[in-house]
Amino acid sequence: MKFLFIKLKHIGDSLLLTPVLRSVRTVYPQAEIWVMVRQGCEGILKGCPDIDRVLTAAAPEKDKRRPWNWALDFGLAATVRRKHFDYVFELGDGDRGRWLTLMSGARHRCTNAAGRPLHWWWQRTFTDVSNYWWYKSHQVEKDFHTVSDCLPDPLPLPIPPLTFARERSQPWPPAADLPRFVVLHPGTRWSIKRWPEQRWRELCAQILERVPTIVLSCGPDSEEIRLCTTLSSTDPGRILNTSGRTSWAQLAGLLHRAVLFVGVDTAAMHLAAACSCPTVALFMGSSPVEWAPWQTRHVIIQPANDDEKPSRSPAERISVRMVLQACDKLLETGERM
Repeated sequence: MKFLFIKLKHIGDSLLLTPVLRSVRTVYPQAEIWVMVRQGCEGILKGCPDIDRVLTAAAPEKDKRRPWNWALDFGLAATVRRKHFDYVFELGDGDRGRWLTLMSGARHRCTNAAGRPLHWWWQRTFTDVSNYWWYKSHQVEKDFHTVSDCLPDPLPLPIPPLTFARERSQPWPPAADLPRFVVLHPGTRWSIKRWPEQRWRELCAQILERVPTIVLSCGPDSEEIRLCTTLSSTDPGRILNTSGRTSWAQLAGLLHRAVLFVGVDTAAMHLAAACSCPTVALFMGSSPVEWAPWQTRHVIIQPANDDEKPSRSPAERISVRMVLQACDKLLETGERM
């Protein structure tokens, strides 16, 4: 049996595929499993042993796409078509993924038609359709039930956790000898998810009263690097900064060892869940119902109601005290799932 899973979205979305891949591998241990994601998303899947090959399509950011991307996608479709897949699952709800599914020529072309009804053309394109109503459910559940509904026999429950295998992680040399540390991921390129810099500064000072060291994680975005550089300068001996230069495998190596992860809703938060790291997650511009850390000990922090100052932004309605209380709750036991 040969399977292809297409999800042309962002980095965190790619990692959220891993529970359904684990389930499919369990039911079909001899299957060949390929995954197609956007360019730049493949690194976070290197820790999943259930994948036989990863294909990459155009980058998700429009400013990184080029006029010849469609030509490259035709080449990608030719590669897929030569494989003669038994099942192709389109899980990104986008036209590019749907076209690639159509051109695959697979016997079973599968998708979800419940949350966003399919145009009549696409209805004729797919041979198997799931009607799992995925609004107000986690994105992991959406992928899992979409795939399960289209297979001859349902996948077994419960849904597995996210996967980044410890043996596939890599060390980050500056933290090699750290006995106890917290990973903070304060930055994001999404402005609606940003927490005030001063509050991150205050939180760092409070956390250093509880653990010896903080490791600041960030992506390659210049603003994220600037923020982490500023925060690390407040106590350079005890706050280490990855400066956006760690690979996903190195960040996984840190998260497998860290006593706690604190950060906004990003791919790094999902990677913490894949490494079973206790997580404090700040949600300011997305729904925790759909995107909460999957199957790891966690506390969700959302903006408090403020009747006296309703004009305050969501970020301003999350206090340092709220986040610190969540940190203390998870640090008390230090248990991992």
